[in-house]
Amino acid sequence: MRVRTRRAAFVLLFASAPIVAGQAQRPSDRLTLADYFEWEQVQSPSFSPDGRQIVFGRRWIDKLNDRWETSVWIMNADGSRQRVLLTDGSSPEWSPDGTRIAYVADGDPRGRQIFVKWVAVEGPATQITRVTESPNDITWTPDGTTLLFRMNVPPSSRAAWRVETQVNGFKPRNATWTAAPRIVEKLNYRRDRTGFTSDNVSQLFMVTADGGTPRQLTFDDHGIGSIDLSPDGKTVYFSSGPRVEDGEYEWRESDVYAVDLASGNIRQVTTRKGPDGNPAVSPDGMLVAYTGYDWTDDTWRDARLYVINADGSSPRVLTESLDRSPSGLTWARDGSGVYFNIIDKGTRNLYFANLRGDVRPVTTGTHMLSVADISAAGNVVGILSAPHEPGDIVSFNVRRPGDIRKLTDVNGDILAGKKLGALEELWFTGADGWQIQGWVIKPPDFDATKKYPLMLSIHGGPHSMYGVGFNFGWQEHAANGYVILYTNPRGSTGYGSEFGNAIKRAYPGKDYDDLMAGVDAVIAKGYVDTQNMFVYGCSGGGVLTSWIVGKTDRFAAASANCPVTNWLSFVGTTDGSSWYRNFDKLPWEDPSEHLRRSPLMYVGNVKTPTMLMTGVNDLRTPISQTEEFYEALKVRKVPTAMIRFNEEWHGTSSKPSNFARTQLYLREWFTKHARKTATATN
Repeated sequence: MRVRTRRAAFVLLFASAPIVAGQAQRPSDRLTLADYFEWEQVQSPSFSPDGRQIVFGRRWIDKLNDRWETSVWIMNADGSRQRVLLTDGSSPEWSPDGTRIAYVADGDPRGRQIFVKWVAVEGPATQITRVTESPNDITWTPDGTTLLFRMNVPPSSRAAWRVETQVNGFKPRNATWTAAPRIVEKLNYRRDRTGFTSDNVSQLFMVTADGGTPRQLTFDDHGIGSIDLSPDGKTVYFSSGPRVEDGEYEWRESDVYAVDLASGNIRQVTTRKGPDGNPAVSPDGMLVAYTGYDWTDDTWRDARLYVINADGSSPRVLTESLDRSPSGLTWARDGSGVYFNIIDKGTRNLYFANLRGDVRPVTTGTHMLSVADISAAGNVVGILSAPHEPGDIVSFNVRRPGDIRKLTDVNGDILAGKKLGALEELWFTGADGWQIQGWVIKPPDFDATKKYPLMLSIHGGPHSMYGVGFNFGWQEHAANGYVILYTNPRGSTGYGSEFGNAIKRAYPGKDYDDLMAGVDAVIAKGYVDTQNMFVYGCSGGGVLTSWIVGKTDRFAAASANCPVTNWLSFVGTTDGSSWYRNFDKLPWEDPSEHLRRSPLMYVGNVKTPTMLMTGVNDLRTPISQTEEFYEALKVRKVPTAMIRFNEEWHGTSSKPSNFARTQLYLREWFTKHARKTATATN
């Protein structure tokens, strides 16, 4: 069991120079990076079948091994009697009778395995599987005798290659030969858990809850998505489908399928050109809810919520009036409709759609609420984060959604006595008169008569959304005297399909204008030191940062993290395959637009000191993209530095130490290139 300690003598040997020489030492009531190494997170809360208890994951940082670890905790439904159930484990799932919990933890012979723990019985849990890849999406059958799960395996078409069988025929007994090559035949190949590229696909397995040999149920070369089980335990619903070439485009022909557990027979439930997925079976087993949309070549399209008869007849849409993508589908216990999560304008709340297609919000509020489970009595459990509230487990009843009760406070001890930066919502006019949303985080003890350095933070995706949830990194920057501006320019999700698709074949483009309008809107408030404004972002944010420095020199320094800087070379080096939708023509047909949208083509304009930070193992925006921009900046004699993060894939902060490094390298670079005309800050 992990015991959190608070040692007054514990000091991290990290320091960042003040933005202005002679700035006063930071007060002790500010958030620090030392606090981050004591930070905790909650995960996957769910009610016991009788609704009296909640099991959940609790993550913490193992400082010795520089990684996040997870324990399984249990508490009463009112939040009382919180206690550790398992010191190592994640993704807990109650058995139907509430006597056992299945979960995933490190096991033998290696890697993650499924375990089962009897809740009221002392002693260790039972290891159920001994598989070679990590299982996920654990689901109990209603009788509690069997566990279903998904696991990545090589596609069955691999058997079509007979080379290794022939080569092994030449191999002497006990010889040590070079390992066989990996066979990759998919455009959109993925990373396996060791970090190497792989075209392994997810398949459905079942295993007895007492342990045994798992049996593979699906052999689809395209892999399967999330699963749901019929109430009678006889049928598993899942999504699957090929990537289809259609002229110059490629799209996912994903449909919902059903597999009979007894016979293994598979039937197709939905049929359309477009992605259908996330099946959820009604309590009586007669209907299947799912999300999807008709395919277009748009770069973003919000999904709709549908229901269909279990035999595949009579599909109908329930959320035609709601231009937002539903997630986390959960049926009402009486089968009257479906609850789901919706992101909208920087928030996330619970909605409900009845079978007539009437849609209503269940909760409202300036928060990020992710509902995880709804009990038979209508009690809801989920995770809620707000501007000054890190994610904690909350509960409420669907009949009284305004009475949200906070059940955990895993970081209350850290935040006790800390002053946090105030959050201010900001709406401003971007390009074409579009209204753009953003937020400003101000330093603690903010004084509007002073001038503060500004950090503009740009999200990735580019189809994603910044929200109002607590952000440790931004609050820690604010504690160091910065005003933080973050926005959702066109292309962001949470504002409808038209807004999200506005950067189709125009990226980067007017999203740059939206960002600059946001900076101007904050400057107009009078408290920004315009000589010391800084900009950074990762992935899509790295694209826009490297684009910005080629368009303006208004920023004192920039950090383009995990960027794409050259769309031509990106085409052949990324592990993604959706880049083509951003261009009218493929690069070998006409490279002009790829070049016009590449930040590298504007490096001759760059005067801004620009740092680049990328994980050395990044496959989505490969580090070669960073290297190209770095080399060009060096040739141009623009101040630059390339920070190559070890043990990082797409991003720079999955490791706790690398999160601290990301924060500190940013501020050190910005401080190093601060313009000396700056006035006093916080």
